[in-house]
Amino acid sequence: MDLFSSINPNDPADQDTAQIELSYLKDAINLHAYNYYVLDAPTVPDAEYDRLFKRLEHLESLYPDLLDPNSPTQRVGGAAIDTFVSHRHAVPMLSLKTETDSESTGAQNFDARIRKELSLEMDAPLVEYMAELKFDGLAMNIRYEAGKLVQATTRGDGEYGEDVTHNIRTISQIPLELKILDPGALAHPTIPKVLEVRGEVYMRLDDFQKLNERQRDRIAKGARGERTFVNPRNAAAGAVRQLDPRIAAERPLSFFAYGVGEVLWNEDSQYEPKELVSIFKTHKDLLNSLKALGFPVNVNAELVHGAQGLVSYHQRMGELRRTLPFDIDGVVYKLNDTNLQQKLGFITREPKWAVAHKYPAQEELTTVIGIEVQVGRTGKLTPVAKLSPVFVGGVTVTNATLHNQDEAQRKDVRVGDTVIVRRAGDVIPEVVGVILDKRVGSPTPFQMPSHCPVCNSLALREAGEADYRCTGGLFCPAQRKQAFLHFAQRKAVNIEDLGEKLVDQLVDTGVLKTLPDMYRMGLSSLIALERMAEKSATNVLKSIESSKSTTLARFLFGLGIRHVGETTAKDLSKHFGSIDSLMQASIEELLAVKDVGPVVASSVRTFFDQSHNVEVVNQLRACGVTWPESLPSALSATLPLAGKTYVITGTLSRFGREELKEKLETLGAKVASSVSAKTTALIAGESAGSKLTKAQELGIQIIDETALDSLLNFE
Repeated sequence: MDLFSSINPNDPADQDTAQIELSYLKDAINLHAYNYYVLDAPTVPDAEYDRLFKRLEHLESLYPDLLDPNSPTQRVGGAAIDTFVSHRHAVPMLSLKTETDSESTGAQNFDARIRKELSLEMDAPLVEYMAELKFDGLAMNIRYEAGKLVQATTRGDGEYGEDVTHNIRTISQIPLELKILDPGALAHPTIPKVLEVRGEVYMRLDDFQKLNERQRDRIAKGARGERTFVNPRNAAAGAVRQLDPRIAAERPLSFFAYGVGEVLWNEDSQYEPKELVSIFKTHKDLLNSLKALGFPVNVNAELVHGAQGLVSYHQRMGELRRTLPFDIDGVVYKLNDTNLQQKLGFITREPKWAVAHKYPAQEELTTVIGIEVQVGRTGKLTPVAKLSPVFVGGVTVTNATLHNQDEAQRKDVRVGDTVIVRRAGDVIPEVVGVILDKRVGSPTPFQMPSHCPVCNSLALREAGEADYRCTGGLFCPAQRKQAFLHFAQRKAVNIEDLGEKLVDQLVDTGVLKTLPDMYRMGLSSLIALERMAEKSATNVLKSIESSKSTTLARFLFGLGIRHVGETTAKDLSKHFGSIDSLMQASIEELLAVKDVGPVVASSVRTFFDQSHNVEVVNQLRACGVTWPESLPSALSATLPLAGKTYVITGTLSRFGREELKEKLETLGAKVASSVSAKTTALIAGESAGSKLTKAQELGIQIIDETALDSLLNFE
């Protein structure tokens, strides 16, 4: 609603109009934020949201006396505080009893206790529960008075917490001012005079990764006092406890609401649980009301029935856990009926009507008994800590990744150290950090080996990269499967029937060890494999035989030389003309090739400096893999189609496009993807479309399939 292109702050009429627009903009921005954060259904593009936000900032700068502390623009910045102030909760923030038994036992125990407390008979209906995720973040109490955010307090000891209002105001998902955004879902028609919303401040996993990347960049640039964070929970807790809200605003925090503290609908009323019962008949009503007021409520909260419903929820969320965009450490079960909640009440500082059912711990302490280096399918070297067995996240862990040389040195993990181990994303165990107080003596720091531990080829780390890689390529056993699949792909020598499952079998059974073995194996080797019939085996051998006739560019690409893609392989092929010239080329000669820089030149030279790679090339040629020799680029001007540019369109009956393209390039031609004034001729097959029309408009020669014989010197 950009109503005015210019406003005069000194004109009272303009000021009245600006106040109207300010009100509109704040409501519009808050509504868009609600749709985005709460409903997960954005209604405007980011650019439109940014336009509204900037317009609001502009008007507020013109009329500072109209600036509202609860304006969306006031989430970032503000003065730092000297220290945190302790504040007593109007309603204690109680902790939950924790179940750590198996998914069935923990859920069944809770349901049995509830049924016993409610004196339910065996044949009574199943109890209704709300099951929710247990977020791994920081519990928060956010107080609203007359619909405006006035205070945010940590859980603390349950009775007293720290006032962190200045930082909580920076979180986009938390409303600064309450509005009824979905009247139909609200349990009460008005906004309470006092409302304390309780929930979890957390950090999404993707935001955590971005934060640590930013921290690493700052560290690399020499920033003092910067560090990376161990996990999202620590990062979120550290952000909430910053004295300067500008620092908190830089750290992306999120929020989920799941309950309430004090709630007063008028000045005369006093907080009583029975008052809540009269308004929120069920916990589900409460969650729906919070959502209607603009608070994000996690979509995984479900209404379930009986012990089996709880067991099923715990199991399903455990399976979903690794795909969630945030960390959880369990689930929470709550009686849905608030009247029954009140009836059961509390024991010490725990509600009897709710329980937290945690998943197995994700972090544990153990000892490093060794550090080994593993080689991946692409040649990447990864240091792995060998651990004293430890039970983490439901499994026994004996290995944990250290990622790379930089991470291993940054964490300073050494043999004999006591370390924190985490199952990252419930899948890959990693070493989080070292407990330095427990280090004994001065163990030797880890250093990445200079040679591949599998094949003893040189291990190199390229400039600007974090990883070391084995240069063994075709020779390294750790890279065999990847080497075979890359060599056989369509863009390389094109062995159609050699797929991933077959390569797995052939390598695992020892039939294939190096690339030349593909051309040496016979029918008996294939038939001996599981689920391999004679006809299928024969088709595989035919595909392998036909792949012997290829091009130098395809062959080069198939070798899997690092940084040598299809285009670079063609450039190398054109420039040198033969594999022998390329294998003998110096760095200076390689740099003379079109679009080849120092990184590619070094990679090619390093590859052919390994004698076993040269041996594989020679053995492949000895097995009958051939290609037409071509003239080096310096002599390519003598080729029959040198200097000419062709475009191919439509469907050809005798050639595939790639096949025809290679034939033309072998004769010195350039094959372009679009028609232009520089095009020599258009080769048009059946159903030629817009390219044919454009060629006709430009008066460019059209060559049909019958004229190709003459062009390709077939006559």
